[in-house]
Amino acid sequence: MEILKCEEVKKVYGAGSNQVAALNGVDLSVSKGEFVAVVGASGSGKSTLLHILGSVDKPTSGTVIVDGTDLSKLNPTQAAIFRRRKVGLVYQFYNLIPTLTVKKNILLPLALDKRKPNKDYFEKIVTSLGISDKLEALPGQLSGGQQQRAAIARSLIYRPALFLADEPTGNLDQKNSKEIIDMLKLSNRSLEQTVLLITHDEKVALEAERIITIEDGRIIRDERRR
Repeated sequence: MEILKCEEVKKVYGAGSNQVAALNGVDLSVSKGEFVAVVGASGSGKSTLLHILGSVDKPTSGTVIVDGTDLSKLNPTQAAIFRRRKVGLVYQFYNLIPTLTVKKNILLPLALDKRKPNKDYFEKIVTSLGISDKLEALPGQLSGGQQQRAAIARSLIYRPALFLADEPTGNLDQKNSKEIIDMLKLSNRSLEQTVLLITHDEKVALEAERIITIEDGRIIRDERRR
């Protein structure tokens, strides 16, 4: 089942002689349950692509369909609701609310929708991520790796159609980086979560089952490893 489809996606910044094409005709299809890494040098367009896939930004032209929804047809309010309900976004910086406990941070997307959490699913996530004993702590009381786990849990709690991670190990040491990637692999397998990981680290990319390479706003390689 196809969960993501991009056709001729272009993103241009500026005007006239100052135009810069961040994306230049991207075609991409991702099936439900895949673990995909997108790699490329700084400025290659990979983060721009992630922002468009997450409905944070819109392409200049082309079509992006996520879980059957054409993102180009959403107004800003609809895009925000779609993002909250259908797309899990995790960045290099954890973006946890410092005055809320870990548990409240994780459940925040559901609270915004006035939805009650599934207790069994909540327990499965926090146990799998190894933070079940940190739920009443504030983010500032956690290590960087623990904060990133909490951010991942928050993005998984509403069972998104697509989980997007932008350099999630960028601020972590080697040990914590490996643990975070292992957690993403676990969520991919045990929760059947579709994961698209943006990274410049080839070692991290090799953990994925499929590696897409972007250069100058174009996909130049799409390799399935298994």
